[in-house]
Amino acid sequence: MIEITSINNDLIKDTVKLQQKKYRQQSEKFLLEGAKSVQEAIKFGVKIDKIFVLKEKQNFYNFNSDNIILTNQNVLKKISTTDSSPEVVAVAFQPYNDVQKLKNARKVLLLENIADAGNLGTIIRTAAAFNIDSIVIYGDSVDLYNTKTVRASVGNLWKLNIVKLNTVNELNEYFSNFDRVATLPKNNNSILLKDWIPNNKTLVMFGSEANGLSDELKEFATVNLTIEMNSSVESLNLAISASIIMYKLGLK
Repeated sequence: MIEITSINNDLIKDTVKLQQKKYRQQSEKFLLEGAKSVQEAIKFGVKIDKIFVLKEKQNFYNFNSDNIILTNQNVLKKISTTDSSPEVVAVAFQPYNDVQKLKNARKVLLLENIADAGNLGTIIRTAAAFNIDSIVIYGDSVDLYNTKTVRASVGNLWKLNIVKLNTVNELNEYFSNFDRVATLPKNNNSILLKDWIPNNKTLVMFGSEANGLSDELKEFATVNLTIEMNSSVESLNLAISASIIMYKLGLK
């Protein structure tokens, strides 16, 4: 067990770099902030590189001593992205997700061009709650291991198979025999959620917060679905819309 108390330490500088997407991609590592998040990750088999623990709390947490680095509030504040520094911050290896698992999936979400990290994390958390098999990240979405996404997922990021696909040809490879549901504002070709009965194999597609689904995914869809609501309200938050639809999909 070692101790680091300087924010100018090289290891601390390297850890701070993980707040940036390009360094997370290069290293295939990410930050876990807070003891609960670290404990959940360990419980579900996420490989941990190192754990920074506030020195005064070293006997409070039962982590593997080989991974622990004792430190102080200044260092924890430096490597953390939260307003108030946690007592524990870990560096973890990004879990491996297998695109081939899509071949056995039944209930799948597709998220296209999602810009808000909090929305993405909330959707992941809800998907785990409602037994969604896999999530497909499509287009130019926020980084899956953005610290805000990790926090908003509340320990559920590693409970799901989450993969990246880039083209409609790839989607066809895995979802040609699925009901492919486009979530859209109400129109003459859409069915209301109350009337929708999910198929045994269903892909539900959600577009960006600002622009919705792209034309190519609208064309890829076989079903258009709309959540019925008060006509005086123009739209719902993306994570709320996804949660409502996932609840019904999860009942199937």
